[in-house]
Amino acid sequence: MGYWGYFVVGRGERPLAGFEALAGVRQGMELRAEAPGGWQVWECPGADGEVGNMNVLAAQTGAPALFGYVMNSDCVVVEAAAPESGAWTTCLARSAMAGYLGGQEGLTLEDYFLDPRDAAERAVAWAAEAGRDTDAAALAEVLTADPEPLAENLFFRLLDRLGVVPL
Repeated sequence: MGYWGYFVVGRGERPLAGFEALAGVRQGMELRAEAPGGWQVWECPGADGEVGNMNVLAAQTGAPALFGYVMNSDCVVVEAAAPESGAWTTCLARSAMAGYLGGQEGLTLEDYFLDPRDAAERAVAWAAEAGRDTDAAALAEVLTADPEPLAENLFFRLLDRLGVVPL
């Protein structure tokens, strides 16, 4: 069985786990990585349901933030928000995610998530708001990749391409 859980990424002068936006999971969160500029990656393994709200976290920190919900190491739901450029949602390992959705009620992957091209454009705006310069083509490459072998690796590659947490 693969990994199930959340990664929370944001920038702050104090630990992200202390922000009210994440109050529901504070005790389950563990700092996984820190990067220059105050970037933090927190992990909440096995989290059921909501970890918090990206829009609220972005507003509270005054900086872009994102969640990555890893599903059995097969795929990742990515929810991102920034104070100015707003919120967007996409996924990594799209084929595996389509299998999880299973054609529920006739809905497709695109009914839930931005397509890779649109997600890459939104990610470029997100990164710019974070003070990072990134390339839409490099982001689209990650957004269309298959997990090799774990979807978590794609998530951390996305963070690297966003310029916030290097591999």
